[in-house]
Amino acid sequence: MASGSAAPGRPDENGMRRGRVNTGRNLPVAVASGVALGALVLVSLFWEKSLFVGVMTAAFAISLWELNRALTGRDIRIAVVPIAVGGVGILVGAYVGGAAALSGVLAMTFVAVMLWRLPRGATGYVRDVAAGTFVTAYLPFLIAFWMLMLAATDGAERIITFIVVTICSDIGGYFAGIFAGRRKMAPTISPKKTWEGFAGSTAACMIGGALTVGLLLDGSYWQGALLGVAIVCAATLGDLIESMVKRDLGIKDMGRFLPGHGGLLDRLDSLLISGPVAWLMLTAFVPPVLP
Repeated sequence: MASGSAAPGRPDENGMRRGRVNTGRNLPVAVASGVALGALVLVSLFWEKSLFVGVMTAAFAISLWELNRALTGRDIRIAVVPIAVGGVGILVGAYVGGAAALSGVLAMTFVAVMLWRLPRGATGYVRDVAAGTFVTAYLPFLIAFWMLMLAATDGAERIITFIVVTICSDIGGYFAGIFAGRRKMAPTISPKKTWEGFAGSTAACMIGGALTVGLLLDGSYWQGALLGVAIVCAATLGDLIESMVKRDLGIKDMGRFLPGHGGLLDRLDSLLISGPVAWLMLTAFVPPVLP
């Protein structure tokens, strides 16, 4: 927040009112929808892990619909059917068969995307196929790392650790940004991101990582703190990547699925990029035991 001399109740140069914090969204609605989504995740994780696979498959389908609609608005036609079918195979394959099954189904999906587009002719072929492979890599492939974590005997705890630390990035950055944010991190990509917010995200992630890895996974607290540093970098990059995608497509939000948040993909952006990082570091720090 700037330290200008704006009068109480009047906006300063950052568009914020002294004495009031302008969050830019309906915070109670956003919190309520976030809590409902979190409750669904927790119930599915601890009731039956395969139910979580179903929840994430549904999340993938919704995200694919949102992204396809945005791409169609720019006359980019992706192979929705092969991506949808292949995406389900990627998620289920990763959970049941591990990295080998994930790799095999991913390769077949890429081939199917290229073949599906052939009947529409050469015009725009490279553009559409490139977009289709991007969507396949961005959605089911990245979500599949969650399934690899879930497959371990302590999979539920690994998923909770990963999600909690990533959410800490959002929460720490959000509050540090609105109360102390001054120096813009990437003004041409995401004008609201500040270095002060990033510092808040880092502190929150390190604390969240130390607690979750130490208490849930019986790892070392320093390992959890290091996980937090890696996650905050990945989550920030995930936010910037989706911001760039939305700017290129000329949209503000991917959809309106979550009241107060926007589209479901708007909430998954940081989680998508953080998934592989969390899987890699947790595998190194706390080697998984498969059932």
